Amino acid sequence: MGVGVTEVGQYNGKITWFVLLSCVIAATGGLIFGYVTAVTGGVTSMEPFLKKFYPGVYRKMNEQDIETSNYCKFDSQLLTSFTSSIFISGLIATFFASAVTKAFGRKASIFIGGTALIAGSALGGAAENLYMLMFGRLLLGVGVGFTNQSIPLYLSEMAPPKYRGAFNFGFQLCVAAGGLLAFLVNYGIEKIQGGWGWRISLAMAGVPASFLTICAPFLPETPNSLIQQGNDHAKAKKMLQKIRGTNDVEAEFDDLISASNASKTIKHPFYKILERKYRPQLVMSVAIPLFQQVTGISVICFYAPILFRSIGSGVSASLLSSVALGVVGTSTTLFSMFIVDKLGRRTIFHIGGIQMLIPQMLIGGIMAAKFGDHGELSKGYSILVLILICIYAAGFAFSWGPLAWLVTSEIFPLEISDALPFQVHDFLLFRGVGGADDRFRHVLVPETKDVPIEKMDKIWREHKFWKRFVGDGQEYEVSKIEGP
Repeated sequence: MGVGVTEVGQYNGKITWFVLLSCVIAATGGLIFGYVTAVTGGVTSMEPFLKKFYPGVYRKMNEQDIETSNYCKFDSQLLTSFTSSIFISGLIATFFASAVTKAFGRKASIFIGGTALIAGSALGGAAENLYMLMFGRLLLGVGVGFTNQSIPLYLSEMAPPKYRGAFNFGFQLCVAAGGLLAFLVNYGIEKIQGGWGWRISLAMAGVPASFLTICAPFLPETPNSLIQQGNDHAKAKKMLQKIRGTNDVEAEFDDLISASNASKTIKHPFYKILERKYRPQLVMSVAIPLFQQVTGISVICFYAPILFRSIGSGVSASLLSSVALGVVGTSTTLFSMFIVDKLGRRTIFHIGGIQMLIPQMLIGGIMAAKFGDHGELSKGYSILVLILICIYAAGFAFSWGPLAWLVTSEIFPLEISDALPFQVHDFLLFRGVGGADDRFRHVLVPETKDVPIEKMDKIWREHKFWKRFVGDGQEYEVSKIEGP
């Protein structure tokens, strides 16, 4: 047993206040992400906002036209672009963020992302025309791209391996809390006289963004990043000792050096990840986020107020229903954070998947049988749909919501950890695709609980399916022995 390793194969160290405070500040990026995505549905259900920027949707919404389907009242490509533009610019930004994160460190990307988020929030709140509104959303997307690429990685590298799941769940907890905050703000400002309350909703994201941007330069850089950026191993080791709260870090530090030496031989990580031995990580990094989205969560995040209004709720009632949804999601994520490192990732994936399956099937049946194109749900059925959506949201917040961030941030070896950015509507349709994610996680997703990032290659070599692609790992072992 090497120096610095405990009897159960874990590195030495504990949760220190230094690490805890640093990760809480960094996880603020999740709060912003949750807010800017969830605030959209509430704002686009407000009549003053629609009247100013989308008058065609406003007229259609208030017309008593029996020919117009319930599902088409908010049908507008311009309105859709308002919600989707943040992801388009975010996707593009992640490729630049990946290069910045590798060359200049994790906190540099966090700072750039925070700055873009401040600018986007200011433009959105002050928007006088559609161009200002859309440009603000694009800037928000840039901010989201940078922070979502760097923060989960930052949290994974700062956290002790034994508690890495809980630390990464902290990011998803902030995402859920940000969504809840957005629902609360929308509900609170909806009745403001003068019709300018939507400006507060859009500009409010600037508050946590300012906090993150101001704090980012003072965050400690991770030992992984310090080693990756240069040869000042003494500085990196000192930082590792500080964040682990012990001087006995030889085993972890040696593994970091070995992983860094291997990564320096990789000149083009984007090409490297296409190699056969990295096939498991490539598949996981694409498939897990994909399945997370096709579960239907985007309908809930973006369109919950519109969905509730479409089935017969008023503006205030629909926003209040969204608040209830946010409370459920936040509390469930908090509960999951305390058990993820005890139950393991795969078990939580299975439980959450089953919990999402049943309510989505029931919601699809109710909407088809009782609502249709021109019907209206009774108060009883509306309450039932709200309860079922809350059960579904609880399942997502318990499992696929946080685990998608966690697993994709911890499965990569250092040499390709920056290569692939992590950003890559009917209920029955989503559940049909969701059946594939049930089989996917059962057969292909390995258990990563308690496995240090530097040792993550071992789970692929021993997995019954992926071992045929990865091989016996001799290349990694040789680099570890020979060093630079």
